Amino acid sequence: QVQLVESGGRLVQAGGSLRLSCAASGRTFSSYVMGWFRQAIGKEREFVAAISWSGGSRYYADSVKGRFTISRDNAKNTVYLQMDSLKPEDTAVYYCAADTNPASVYYTYEYDYWGQGTQVTVSS
Repeated sequence: QVQLVESGGRLVQAGGSLRLSCAASGRTFSSYVMGWFRQAIGKEREFVAAISWSGGSRYYADSVKGRFTISRDNAKNTVYLQMDSLKPEDTAVYYCAADTNPASVYYTYEYDYWGQGTQVTVSS
């Protein structure tokens, strides 16, 4: 089992940058595929990015490709989401998620573990 705690969300102006962190408990962090999802008010939770156990494979939603970068540090049990060129439409609560072997990294129901989320607000 793993517990996830996100941090780093705040208010930022359009065009700015933020780095979100997700710290995981447990000694088997490197066994988990990690994902970032987001949920804006009135919308469903959507996929943002995911990274494989070793970090060798990364996946992005089209809406963030080229602007966001996912990475992980298995020695620190932490996954990151570097967000650049932020837009007002990136405003949402951002969640990290973990699963040992998701059939697909893109769907919320494939992940067993979730953090509580961190709010990102991008002003225009």
